[in-house]
Amino acid sequence: MNSSVREWALGLGRHVWVRRTITSTGVVLSALMEAFALQVFVRHAGLLSGGFTGLAILVDRITALGGTHIPTFAGMIIFNVPVAALCWKHISKRFVSFSLAQVFLSSFFLRISTFPSLFDDTLLCVLFGGFIYGLSIAIVLKCGASTGGTDYIALMVSNRTGRTIWAYVFAGNCVLLSIFGMLFGWEHAAYSIIFQFISTKTISAFYHRYEQVTLQITTRRPLQIMDAYQSRYHHGTSCLEGFGGYSHRKVWLLVTVVSAYEQDEIVHLMRDVDSHAVINVLRTETFYGRFYRGAIDEPLPQELPPDEGQILG
Repeated sequence: MNSSVREWALGLGRHVWVRRTITSTGVVLSALMEAFALQVFVRHAGLLSGGFTGLAILVDRITALGGTHIPTFAGMIIFNVPVAALCWKHISKRFVSFSLAQVFLSSFFLRISTFPSLFDDTLLCVLFGGFIYGLSIAIVLKCGASTGGTDYIALMVSNRTGRTIWAYVFAGNCVLLSIFGMLFGWEHAAYSIIFQFISTKTISAFYHRYEQVTLQITTRRPLQIMDAYQSRYHHGTSCLEGFGGYSHRKVWLLVTVVSAYEQDEIVHLMRDVDSHAVINVLRTETFYGRFYRGAIDEPLPQELPPDEGQILG
């Protein structure tokens, strides 16, 4: 993508109506994919998904044994609405509203759709179902919403701590699946744990908002790069003067820490300013200090101050 097209796309993304359209599209697509995965893979193979959807499936199975049937689509709504109300003040109201829309649409598609099964083999259902189910969650997260339930809790904690807790979500799902195994058999519970592992790994592979990377930029145009970078992004930069071992000429080393989802656009921006710049990307395990993390649907910043915690020089 050349710089003019990229600038046009970035400028378009600053419009609220564009971001709302993208979110709405992601919500509908995610809901349809989730309903598809639940019907074609989860229900057909006798699996249990995680989170509040898994809880709704478990209640569906248990109440069916007792004669009082609470269907999965109804349980999804019953369990999600109270959590949404609880998180209303801690996550943006727009985010909660779109997430609730995803839950209601998933329930609606699950109620009216009759997708045919694709595989008779349980392992194939686990592999493909786990990927599609995880992808449905990753899509709606990248579009600025969620599938509700544990997603609300995970994002609320992540917004406060800056850390991903999907591993803890997976552990909680394992507890739920253990109960499922005691009631309905350990074989399907074991397959369900594998299903959850695949879906969790799929989310982690496609959704990187709370991961951080360190950029080390070697350049001869430090002021131009810093001006372009800080006019668009919130993060500060450290600038160190150095000496090129090969060229024997003066160079500057810029260091900044950014969110992983910003990485590609920042690298493109810096390379546009200095096509000869050498950029090294390092994974940041832990960051101490002030780090700006914008709202989920926030447009690219233009005139906001940089992180004071990142400015060392």
